[in-house]
Amino acid sequence: MKKSLSFALLLSLGAFSHLSFAEQTLRFGVDPTFPPFESKASDGSLKGFDIDLGNAICAQAKVKCQWVQIGFDGSIPALQAKKFDAILSAMSMTEKRREQVDFSNMLYITPSALLTPKNSSLTEDISTLHGKNIGVAQGTIQETYAKAKWAPQGVNVVSYPNQMEIYPDLVAGRLDGSLANAVSADQGFLNTPEGKDYVIKATLVDKELLGNGVGIGLRKGDEVHLKLINDALAELHSNGTYDQLAKKYFKFKVYP
Repeated sequence: MKKSLSFALLLSLGAFSHLSFAEQTLRFGVDPTFPPFESKASDGSLKGFDIDLGNAICAQAKVKCQWVQIGFDGSIPALQAKKFDAILSAMSMTEKRREQVDFSNMLYITPSALLTPKNSSLTEDISTLHGKNIGVAQGTIQETYAKAKWAPQGVNVVSYPNQMEIYPDLVAGRLDGSLANAVSADQGFLNTPEGKDYVIKATLVDKELLGNGVGIGLRKGDEVHLKLINDALAELHSNGTYDQLAKKYFKFKVYP
């Protein structure tokens, strides 16, 4: 009987230990193909504003950060399957996504942009886009917008696994342009040797399809992680950490 009680006690202690560890670890899902928000360094480590911000949130909340890499298009299903606790991967807060996930308070807001060669005649005017090939990244608000607004008007919207795979086809002439996050396009392509002959032709605003800022996505009803993240974010704004991190990556304000 004593042996049975001891065994039961060990099991309960083991379960408690596992629960305690789980509570002390915040698992973020991320697609590291979106500089300057998230990408990989030459040694394979993660870098970018979202990475620094996520690590700062964990430090402020006194929990351990764990980063789970996943393609952006599969991030919401993986979140719902509990592969991680939250999505921190430049996810814009659209009404459609709010039907599937809850969001933290806003992290930042950046526009979407039409990226083309400098000598291109393309603009956001649909008459210039008709019959053209425009690259978008799968699962992004830019893909949603282009398929809803441009594809029905005769624009050939071409989806790619991620934004970084679009640029080689743009340079090779297989694409006429790309609809992308303006900051990512600027720092991830225009400021590189390959992007020297390209330019942002127009920025677009559509709160319904393009969202109203970026947030951290969480499972519906996950009040524990939502409070932990929002409380930590508030403190990072209050103590100046957020501004210090933002200045490292951006020359302009990304938080209203």
